[in-house]
Amino acid sequence: MNKLIVFEDKKIRRVMHDEEWYFSVVDVVGVLSESPTPRQYWGKVKDREFKKLQLSPIWVRLKLPSSDGKSYLTDCANTKSIFRLIQSIPSKKAEPFKMWLAQVGHERIQEIENPELGQNRIKEYYKMKGYPKEWIDKRLRGIAIRQNLTDEWKNRGANKPVDFAILTNEISKATFGKTIGEYKKFKGVDKPNQNLRDHVGDWELILNMIGEKATTDITISKDSKGLKKLKIDAKDGGDIAKNTRKELEKKIGKSLISKENHLHLKKKSSKHLNK
Repeated sequence: MNKLIVFEDKKIRRVMHDEEWYFSVVDVVGVLSESPTPRQYWGKVKDREFKKLQLSPIWVRLKLPSSDGKSYLTDCANTKSIFRLIQSIPSKKAEPFKMWLAQVGHERIQEIENPELGQNRIKEYYKMKGYPKEWIDKRLRGIAIRQNLTDEWKNRGANKPVDFAILTNEISKATFGKTIGEYKKFKGVDKPNQNLRDHVGDWELILNMIGEKATTDITISKDSKGLKKLKIDAKDGGDIAKNTRKELEKKIGKSLISKENHLHLKKKSSKHLNK
C-alpha cells in the first residue's frame, strides 16, 4: 500500500527506510527530465555529478517492486537528497516538484503528530479501490493491532524484517494452517507487492486481529524477550485464534478460510497521496 505516490499522473515508487520516505531516483529523474530512458539519464548524472567530482553518493539501494511484479534493489534517496538531485537536473518542473515534495513531507509530519490523519488517508485509499466501509473499518483496526504487536517485537529483540516474517508465519500457521506464502498462493495473490491482508474476508481479518492481539498480550504478560520465546508466544496467540475459528466453523458448518480475494477491485486514478 505504501509503494507508490503520484505526481502529475506519473507514479513514483517509495519505501519507508530509517523512519522516513525514500523515493526511487529513476522515477524522479523520469519526471524531471522527461527523458524516454531515465535509467540512462540517471547513469550520466551519477557519472557527471558524483564520480568525476568524487562526491559521496546521496542514494542507497533498497528493494522496490518492478513492472514484472518482482522486487529489485533500486537507487533510492530521501527528501533532502532528492532536493540535491533536483539541482543537477535542469527542468521546468523543478519548482512544482519541490513544492510537491514539501507537501509530502508536511503530511508525514502531520501523521506522526496526529496518527488519525494517516488513518483517514488510508481509508480514502481503500474507498477509491472499492472496498466496503465495514471491511475498511476492520482493516484499519487490524493495522493498529499489528502496529502494537510489531512495537513489542522490536522492543524485545526482533529487530530485522526476517524476524517479523518468522513470527508472523507462526501466527498464521497456527491460525489458518498456512504460512503467509502458502496463504497468498492459496488466494491467488502471487505478486510480491500485494499485501495478503488486502485480499481476505471479514472473518479472516477478525481472526488475524485475534491472533495478533492475543500474541501481544501473552508476550507482555510473560515479559518474553528474544526470538525463541517470541515464537512460542506467536504460536500460542495463533492457537487462540485457531480455536475461535474451529468453534465457529463447527457452529455454522463451513470453513472461514476462503479462496476469495479482492483482485477484481481496480484503483481509480487519483493525484492524491496513496499510502
